[in-house]
Amino acid sequence: MTGEGTIQNARPARIDPIRAGLLCRCPDCGRGRLFSGFLKVVETCEVCGYDFRRLNTGDGAAVFVMQAAGAPVVFGALFVQIVWRTPVWAVAAVALPLVAGLSFALMRPAKGLMIALQVRDGNRHG
Repeated sequence: MTGEGTIQNARPARIDPIRAGLLCRCPDCGRGRLFSGFLKVVETCEVCGYDFRRLNTGDGAAVFVMQAAGAPVVFGALFVQIVWRTPVWAVAAVALPLVAGLSFALMRPAKGLMIALQVRDGNRHG
């Protein structure tokens, strides 16, 4: 029996793939792990079986992370250097670890986001 307001064979509500990607979870089901190492993507989701082998983010995430982490640190370092005339070695001693830490912290969520966008935008298979 189907009523007027029901849809037959409707898929259950899925989680937001972008949120799942940022959390490094499978953008299809939201439960399985997306990475088996620091940046190595699993071949298939352990929960829903989604196949990730044909998805490729290339270096896209790295480019965005370099810009997102590098720009504020470089401009901040330049600001500190110009305003307070801090020695270059002191600015470098703070800026280099800061940009490295930001890069490592942002890389996994950025790559997860790139994969989630590919899944969301129809690059589905399997």
